Amino acid sequence: MNSFETFWAIYSNVVLSLGTNALLALSIWLTLDCGMLSIANAAFMGIGAYASALLTINFGVSFPVALAAGMAAPALFAAIIGLPTLRLSGVYLAMATLAFGEVVRVIVLNTESITGGALGLNGIPQLTQWWHVLLAVVVVWFVLWRLKVSRIGRAFDAIRGDETAASLMGVNVVANQMLAFVLGAAIAGLAGALNAHLTFYIGPNEYGFERAVEILTMTILGGINGLLGPVLGGAIITLLPEVLRGLDHFRLVANGLILVLIVLFLPRGIWDPARYLQWLGKGRQRRA
Repeated sequence: MNSFETFWAIYSNVVLSLGTNALLALSIWLTLDCGMLSIANAAFMGIGAYASALLTINFGVSFPVALAAGMAAPALFAAIIGLPTLRLSGVYLAMATLAFGEVVRVIVLNTESITGGALGLNGIPQLTQWWHVLLAVVVVWFVLWRLKVSRIGRAFDAIRGDETAASLMGVNVVANQMLAFVLGAAIAGLAGALNAHLTFYIGPNEYGFERAVEILTMTILGGINGLLGPVLGGAIITLLPEVLRGLDHFRLVANGLILVLIVLFLPRGIWDPARYLQWLGKGRQRRA
């Protein structure tokens, strides 16, 4: 028991980060599944983190209310910017959502009296427990699974394949894309709220371009063929720096090399059952 307590005292933040990163990866998986390349999830995470942290620090609201606000605030912003932004597609949508993220970061930097500016917010109550994160991941995963196998999920698949063809088949492209965008923002905000009440401190640089690329990398690395892929990708991105810590200055080089090898040999991500079955079939043919 003492060894477990020692492990938890040292690595609890890493273990809980597995859950929050899984939520972030699932949030962007949802928009990718609907054919949208959005890079606003880091900004939505920041909005959720600041909204929930400000409520607990300044008003002493209960943790469930703070989490709800952390989901509602980015969802509201997503609904506001969604209609003009989602008319774009591909790299243009990525640029527009990236610009939105920079706007959010600049606003946070210039509202020192509210957000603390560049110094960030300190003294956030540590309310996040391990079961909060586990419950959030399980619930979100279940909701997205049910969504994937429903009529809405089939509409997402059709839109990802060809928006024009989906529209001709009677699929409301704008409504479905808006649903994916808003729901993805709410999930990212939930991850931000949980993380804010785990680390005591949040700052604007935590939700910038680098974080946005990291979230996208989690999902692409894990694969968008199923819901397990983003979770695996989030786990790898979280654990690789810790596993390679013994390499000291070469840690980042090894980290990048491993990611490059995975992308080269598994271009559709780690979770690619079709490729694994193909490899298995070729192996059986060779033995025969």
